[in-house]
Amino acid sequence: MGTKLAIVYFSGYGHTKKLAEAIAEGITSVENTELKTYKIDVDGKIPETWLDELTDADAIIYGSPTYMGSVAWQFKKFADASGAVWGKQAWKNKIAGGFTVSGSTNGDKHSTMSYLTTLAMQHGQIWVGLGLLSSNKKKHGPKDINWTGGYAGLLAIAPSDASPEEAPRIGDMETAILYGTRLAEITNRLK
Repeated sequence: MGTKLAIVYFSGYGHTKKLAEAIAEGITSVENTELKTYKIDVDGKIPETWLDELTDADAIIYGSPTYMGSVAWQFKKFADASGAVWGKQAWKNKIAGGFTVSGSTNGDKHSTMSYLTTLAMQHGQIWVGLGLLSSNKKKHGPKDINWTGGYAGLLAIAPSDASPEEAPRIGDMETAILYGTRLAEITNRLK
């Protein structure tokens, strides 16, 4: 039986969805893994079955764009709904990770990552960070892996006037694939 991973995310303009797909590519590149993706709709509604299905996963990866320094309200609605499984500690000891994107280099993405980490900690999950050094030399730019310098999870940039076809850029996409691979490998190791 394979290791089961789940990605649950909201995407307002398509940039977060693009990152979720790249993380999924990394996850599915690892043998013995199964993946299910859950996209929160524009009204923040989730089917009742989601919480039970997520309870069946070995890892849950959370994703939201950073809006006004935190997660999108649609993601927050999902997080609040997860209180139904919180009291049972149904997600305890599951692997967790997270990703976000905003229009600027900083954009207070760290606040969103802090929110996602706190959500996972309240559920008793085991958080997995990015595990990659940042590309922080003068020669580095958006084409390089972990150019944004995230460590808690995946931080990506999509300029406010960029379509999902234009951004996140190649460095963020490659970082997302590597993060997905890391999450799958660690989940396999700890299962």
